[in-house]
Amino acid sequence: MRDENCIFCKLANGDIPTTTLYEDDTFRVIFDASPATVGHVLIIPKEHYEDLTQLPDEVAAQVMPLARRIGIAEMQALGAKGFNVVQNNGEAAGQTVHHFHTHVIPRYGTEDEMVLWKPGTTDAAELADTCEKLQAALNNER
Repeated sequence: MRDENCIFCKLANGDIPTTTLYEDDTFRVIFDASPATVGHVLIIPKEHYEDLTQLPDEVAAQVMPLARRIGIAEMQALGAKGFNVVQNNGEAAGQTVHHFHTHVIPRYGTEDEMVLWKPGTTDAAELADTCEKLQAALNNER
């Protein structure tokens, strides 16, 4: 299903011209219009899924192998020393376009900013409580 009001549906299906790195029946991989580094691309499904929670398992299973292939190509062809695979879900997590997509960002070792967080602290009781809540939610999902 496509959402005619979704810019990523239009990009993924070729309705809006873009530079395409890769395409198959399920995905189009395009260069990010505001790249973090040279070679930063987006893996976008052609069907509309708001985020990872809506993505069918069979589509989700194809994302990481494709990201891996692209990351290897970025290292071989562009001289990247590594790469980030970034996928945000919900505005609180930094998702700005509500169509599932995955960033593959080559890293050259010269960047000032990365995908980082400040390490926090926890204790055994908090971990146990958090684990119990998450296990209950996982068991309810089945």
